[in-house]
Amino acid sequence: MTEEKCCVITCDIPLGQTYWENQYQANATGWDLGEVSPPIKSYIDKINNKKIAILIPGCGNTYEAEYLLAQGFTNVTVIDVAPTLVNNLENKFASNKNISIVLGDFFDHQGKYDLIIEQTFLCALPPSLRQKYVWKMHQLLSQHGKLAGLLFNRDFEAGPPFGGNLQEYEQLFQKAFTFNSITIANNSVPARANNELFIEFQKNNFSHVNLYHFEGITCSGCMTTVSTKFLQIDGVLNVSMNTDFSEILIVSIYEIKIKTLQNIVSYDEKYKINKVKSHL
Repeated sequence: MTEEKCCVITCDIPLGQTYWENQYQANATGWDLGEVSPPIKSYIDKINNKKIAILIPGCGNTYEAEYLLAQGFTNVTVIDVAPTLVNNLENKFASNKNISIVLGDFFDHQGKYDLIIEQTFLCALPPSLRQKYVWKMHQLLSQHGKLAGLLFNRDFEAGPPFGGNLQEYEQLFQKAFTFNSITIANNSVPARANNELFIEFQKNNFSHVNLYHFEGITCSGCMTTVSTKFLQIDGVLNVSMNTDFSEILIVSIYEIKIKTLQNIVSYDEKYKINKVKSHL
């Protein structure tokens, strides 16, 4: 699936604004389908309320937004970090008052949305940001909000894109969201057939979803030990640490005091934990 490869140029720089800006300036957008993804189109066709607030993060050329507007949706927001892309979108949709185009970092974005559409955004992020992704999605969704779209159900030799699988996603999102759907997409484009999962996750309003910076862990064995200890705390529903051991996502029935978490890991003086503050 070489057509999915994003890293065509400047592969030696971090996956931030400069990286993605370079891709768009060079028109190196091998992941671009050139049309709205069929599973997402089918999902949009079933939405009756055209006034819901919709966000598309890491929007790219955003054929999904274009389709939403054509179907009469009136409150669409798209966000991306690449200035060249955002400028193109501003020109493209200049006369349409039903879309807001934001240049910025998704993790700094503020707002409340009834639906967030996932289309090649998670796979474009470094895997170490996946716990932060879950945390931020939970914040941005309204009380009955949903995260819907596509996740890759396969591995890649290098990224972006970065792949994943059903078991990994279930462990990552569980308890923070209710899984309305997480199944193999039945109408993917041919190049992605059987390699995409269609998801519809609904925000769990009964859970506290918090992200913490963690210092001191250097190996997966220590990560497992710490995660297991946190899971044993009364009220904790799910614990997930990122791939470079620097952030940990904790889902719980009620707020867990930072002192409780620090006391649990105090057996090793190099372990430090601090709560990440929300921008909302």
